Amino acid sequence: MRTHFSRPLALALVAALAIPIAGCARNRAKGDLPYVARDVGTLYTAAKNRLDQHRYKEAAALFDEVERQHPYSIWARRAQLMGAFSHYLARSYTESIQSAQRFISVHPGNKDAPYAYYLIALCYYEQISDVTRDQKISSQAQDALGELIRRYPNSRYAADARLKVDLVRDHLAGKEMEIGRFYERRGQWLAATLRFRKVIDEYQTTTHTPEALMRLTETYLALGVRNEAEKAAAVLGANYPGTDWYARAYKLTKEYPPATIAPIPRGQPIVPVATAPAAAPGTAAPSAAPAVEAPGTPTPASPSSATPGN
Repeated sequence: MRTHFSRPLALALVAALAIPIAGCARNRAKGDLPYVARDVGTLYTAAKNRLDQHRYKEAAALFDEVERQHPYSIWARRAQLMGAFSHYLARSYTESIQSAQRFISVHPGNKDAPYAYYLIALCYYEQISDVTRDQKISSQAQDALGELIRRYPNSRYAADARLKVDLVRDHLAGKEMEIGRFYERRGQWLAATLRFRKVIDEYQTTTHTPEALMRLTETYLALGVRNEAEKAAAVLGANYPGTDWYARAYKLTKEYPPATIAPIPRGQPIVPVATAPAAAPGTAAPSAAPAVEAPGTPTPASPSSATPGN
């Protein structure tokens, strides 16, 4: 699901780190450079040229050589972060994360540290797959974005990180819904209920909340917990009165006659039973119903510049 996610870093971020160093480059060789001992100016300039030519893997290797061959020069720190950026552009996410983490461990108080945290978060974020796959990477992206926001709430990257946290949470909620629907199809009502309940409790500001409330109405009715089904339908009507999800939940509660639901064998369809009527679609919902905060629509905001400073 890579097309869902954008790559917010502009190549303009190279400008601040890749300051021309013609005065430092001595005996500059033409063409490709073998990875042999070279002066720092020649190596850094060669790496910058590869980056400008979109030869990201070569650029990353040369930036790494700057750090390896000249670890105590003023260019080593700059090359370390530029190497992480080059690995990111090459989609070598593991290498990018390792380089950025190494930069943070060696230069924790550097002014470019927020960018290093941001780069780590982006590497996890862009690896998020569809909800049918394992979501460990989504949790790692959420943790990395949260770490950036916690440490540097006023940095230029925090606003973009907050937007991405909302998208990651929506993705994680989608995974819970996928599992819940799987259990519901198998007639495992309690397991399904726990998954839908988790969406309401932990991800209630996501786009999956209306469906989760409707599914809770279904599973509570199947379990014979009529009062809880009524509550779920009422909350759905109070917060999302014009949705198809509420129309379906209302229809369910109206069609189920007053009766005690016997335990339903696994795989069997729900036997029609029902509860006291909920408010009809389009009418006011009971005022006593607990409300769920409606999901907000975050305004996209990207950093004004993704360029690490000098």
